[in-house]
Amino acid sequence: MTAIAFDTLKYVKTLKAAGVEGKQAEAMAEAQIDLMEQMEDTRLKELATKGDVRQLEVRLESKIMQVEVRIAESKAETIKWMFGVAAGQAMFIIAILKLFPSH
Repeated sequence: MTAIAFDTLKYVKTLKAAGVEGKQAEAMAEAQIDLMEQMEDTRLKELATKGDVRQLEVRLESKIMQVEVRIAESKAETIKWMFGVAAGQAMFIIAILKLFPSH
């Protein structure tokens, strides 16, 4: 349970001044504190801890590494295709040149 700064005495006095009976005003003050603590506990449960952030960092680093590996593989595959096409073009040019012998 989280401690909430709440002036119960002032709250009770305010309620009494408005015509609320003493015991009822005190009960309302306690209920108000309970409600505020529940709200704070709920809010804190939704916050990310340093551990949560670190786990996310590790997962993101892993994903980034996987993407970098895929990019490197794609680059290597593209270079292989480029050399293959260049070699094919060279053979095509040589074949055409052999069809037209020079005198």
